[in-house]
Formats: sequence, C-alpha cells, structure tokens
Amino acid sequence: MKAVGGLAYLTAEEMAAADRQTIDSGLGVETLMENAGVKTAELARSSLGGSVAGRKVAVMVGRGNNGGDGLVAARHLHNWGAEVMVMMAESRESLRDVPARQLAIVEKMGVRVVVPGQEQRAELLVDALLGYGAKGDPREPLASLIRKANASKVPILAVDLPSGLDATTGKPGDPCVMAKWTLTLGFPKAGFLTRQAEEFIGELYLADISLSRAIYEQYSCMGIFSSGPLVRLW
Repeated sequence: MKAVGGLAYLTAEEMAAADRQTIDSGLGVETLMENAGVKTAELARSSLGGSVAGRKVAVMVGRGNNGGDGLVAARHLHNWGAEVMVMMAESRESLRDVPARQLAIVEKMGVRVVVPGQEQRAELLVDALLGYGAKGDPREPLASLIRKANASKVPILAVDLPSGLDATTGKPGDPCVMAKWTLTLGFPKAGFLTRQAEEFIGELYLADISLSRAIYEQYSCMGIFSSGPLVRLW
C-alpha cells in the first residue's frame, strides 16, 4: 500500500483482500459487478459528451470478472440508446460463471456480440479484458486485440486498469492498452504511481462500488466519496 494525498493505493494482493472482505460481509460478486458496470457506463456517457443516444460503443470483454463489469456497462449503455457491440476476446465457453450470466442477459436484450474480425468502427472502446490480478504480458488472442485497439486511434476507457498493466508494479506488458480514461474500482492501484504507468492510464477516475466501510476505515480513507460516487484523481 502507498498513501498519497490521504488516499491509499493498493497492491493487487491488498485489493483482492478488500474484495474478499466485502464479499464475506454479505455483498455478492454480482452486486459489485453491477456497481462497477453502471459506473463505467456513466463515465462512458460523460466521455461522449453527456449523451450516448445513437453513439457507437464497442466493449472488449475478457473471460473474468473484469469482462463481467464490461458486460454490465454494455447493458446500461444499450438501455440508454447507444449502439453497443460486445467484442469477445475468447470463447464464450471460457467465461467464468458470473460473467457468463451477464453475457446471456445482454444477448437476450439484443446487444450484438462478435468475435475479433467481425467488429465495426466505434466512437469509444471500453477495455474490460484483464483485471488487477493479471500478471505478465497479455497472451493471444488478447494481445492481438489490444494491439488492434491501440492502432485504431479510437479513444479507450479502461475498466479498473489498462489491460496489460501490472496493478502492483506499474510495469506495462507487451502489449498494454493505451487508455484515454481509466476508471479504477474501489481503490486506485499502487502501480499507478509509477512514472512508467502514466502514459497508459490517461485521466484517472475512482469509482465507489460499495466496498465495506471497514476497509476504508482500515486505510484511513473515509470520506473519499462524500461528494459523489465518481472522483477524478488526475
């Protein structure tokens, strides 16, 4: 843990412990995912000028809970009038249980789900490929999708952290998403404070996803969300 300006920046291990403590207190993974997804959708809407009606948004989805966050965001953006496309980085059979349920929901709602090579041009990309627990260079097929996203020059909103960036050390993998905005969840990550991470993060926002109050007290961070559930850090 590193403390800057009265705010704790957690390592991947500390963040995992915070998630477990919240889940043990009775708040389920589905609730945390819903909170993360709706906050992502809200920042996407703000990034597109305050309205998503008719705007083209592509959500890049990995197989873990970070992908589930992206699927929740896709659902909300679809409901708000955006033209949403979900880009599956890996087979749907590889999804974990909770993200798989989120995928089933968005498909029933009529959201278009594609695989790499079927995508169309978007105005905004949402990076929900890899979460804070990922280590090392992204592997295929994620690596090719990240390179293609970076080369597209379409602005990217990263969910929790840019895919390929190590949450603890701040070391960018090869490749690593170059985000214009990053919405980190619950707490910012220790790796964000390194100089090598800066160019990949872009504007950094912190989202309240309803982690346990006791965790914020533990890290002496009470009041960070007193003015609202989205806080710009830089």
